[in-house]
Amino acid sequence: MHEADQKLIDVYLDRIWAERGLSQNTLDSYRSDLESFANWMHKKDINISSAESYNLQSYLAFRFSNNYSPRSTSRALSCLRGFYRWAVRDRMLDTDPTVLLENPKLGKSLPKTLTEKDVEKLLNEPNVEIPIELRDKAMLEVLYGAGLRVSELVGLNLNQINLRQGVVRTFGKGSKERLVPLGEEAIYWVEQYIKNARPELTGGLANDALFLSNRRTHMTRQTFWYRIKEYAKRSGIRAAISPHVLRHAFATHLLNHGADLRVVQLLLGHSDLSTTQIYTHIARQRLKDLHSQHHPRG
Repeated sequence: MHEADQKLIDVYLDRIWAERGLSQNTLDSYRSDLESFANWMHKKDINISSAESYNLQSYLAFRFSNNYSPRSTSRALSCLRGFYRWAVRDRMLDTDPTVLLENPKLGKSLPKTLTEKDVEKLLNEPNVEIPIELRDKAMLEVLYGAGLRVSELVGLNLNQINLRQGVVRTFGKGSKERLVPLGEEAIYWVEQYIKNARPELTGGLANDALFLSNRRTHMTRQTFWYRIKEYAKRSGIRAAISPHVLRHAFATHLLNHGADLRVVQLLLGHSDLSTTQIYTHIARQRLKDLHSQHHPRG
């Protein structure tokens, strides 16, 4: 990659972080898309600031011929559009080479999910007599019981969960805050983890992280994904599985049990509404009652 391209990408990411408050995961995704394009252009000895529409068209053709998914290519193009709009707005470029490009057509695909029987097998697999597996049991129950994103789960601190009220406070995409009810199973296993496993994982030292790794820090998303795969293998689940699959299972099973789509949308954090606006539509107790009524482990 040209050095000038790297500097331009860094400036752009710093700017949108300041303007839009994007999460680190989103910034990393943008960086990956921009640097992939910059590296591709570097092979042609062209700076991204000199790109023209036909360069972008060639890049999209390259991605399709190398079996990149239409969805990831659409995301990459969206990232490039934002980058070039910013460059034109800040008068670094005169024209936007993405203006005439069309987005790739995306086929509709259903998210992968798990049956309630498979979820039950997975949640019952950890050996709760072992502290590290008791931690995993509590994490799985919260992940499935609250429909959290894996980044939200592994990043939880102690002050974000209220077991007496049965809610977890989390920050989703764009640092939007929401309160999500926890079912009785999730509350019970978090209590067991805090009482019987967490003290051993902290080594007696003060620590704000709720779910601790062996290094006494927040667990990484990759580590938790690996541990889920291990439990799935041990329990004989053949379906593809990941933390995100459990999030889809949370939504699917709620809907299968008669929950309103709007309620599920709010629980997942797909709404643009702030926490205050959420309770304009559904009071806290009502949200908890709906979760308890419709969630398989509520």
